[in-house]
Amino acid sequence: MTDVPLSVLDLSPVAAGRSAGEALRQTTELARRTEELDYRRFWVAEHHNMPSIASSAPAVLIAHLAAATSRIRVGSGGVMLPNHPPLVVAEQFGTLEALHPGRIDLGIGRAPGTDQLTALALRRTMEGLSAERFPEELADLIGLFTGEDPRARITATPGAGDMPAIWLLGSSGYSAQLAGLLGLPFSFAHHFSSASTVPALALYRRSFRPSRWLERPHAMVAVSAICADTDERAQWLSGPAALSFLRLRQGMPQPLATPEEAAAYPYSDAEREFAAERFADQAVGSPETVRQRLAGLIERTGADELMLTTMVYDIGDRIRSFELIAEKVAAQLPGAGG
Repeated sequence: MTDVPLSVLDLSPVAAGRSAGEALRQTTELARRTEELDYRRFWVAEHHNMPSIASSAPAVLIAHLAAATSRIRVGSGGVMLPNHPPLVVAEQFGTLEALHPGRIDLGIGRAPGTDQLTALALRRTMEGLSAERFPEELADLIGLFTGEDPRARITATPGAGDMPAIWLLGSSGYSAQLAGLLGLPFSFAHHFSSASTVPALALYRRSFRPSRWLERPHAMVAVSAICADTDERAQWLSGPAALSFLRLRQGMPQPLATPEEAAAYPYSDAEREFAAERFADQAVGSPETVRQRLAGLIERTGADELMLTTMVYDIGDRIRSFELIAEKVAAQLPGAGG
């Protein structure tokens, strides 16, 4: 579609009055349609204890999505490695790669993807809440895929010899620097940490060391994108996501509200400012507005790829946003390179 490939990050949003099963079926519908539109990747993210997000088991969902599509790369954006033993992740994603060779991406993060109480339920010990062992766990995981596990007595089957493309994900400099030192591709979460995007990517590129996987840095930027026929319509559609983000920060996550419910919410001045900041540096508007926002992001960051995430109430509006971007925006974006 463009010199800078466009991809999709979907959270399987659970809308008010609808079920998680409906959300997952809509994610499948979206994966099929974005494949038809020639988006490069379709990723799902690990979140827990969030009533508005159904993608709590990425490996299971990726297996379903890969079977429901034929060309688009499918992966995790991401799997939160400290929540899982590396051997389990290697076996799960080795199985996916063995079933769908050359189509699986394993995006890895170190945050819990949830609140502290739920993280404790996942990790089972207070010591497990720390991510200090993340580099060691990542090395163990890669070793299980390559067959170079220093313990040399454990073989992941599937896993060894069935290595998916591994990405590091982050919203700060820590993962950016680690990705660079390991020579891995890096995806930055601009959609919820926009102020840190440019410094983190600069650190990634400064830290980069060529590896067996990459000769030069490769950076992807994840950005919220809601495209509609007019700016006003897109702003209206963005209301539920802004309210959902506010409720999450207040510790009261709920299913995704309707645009009408979001518009009627009695925001305080501070809450309204917080909600407005959610999309201040994102791409929300008509095709021309979205083009300007995405082009500016590419120019500021030198992104090699963009990954678009679209949280709106109705699946028809979600699909229409990706259609408009593919048909009216993508071809007009500038090429870039890091």
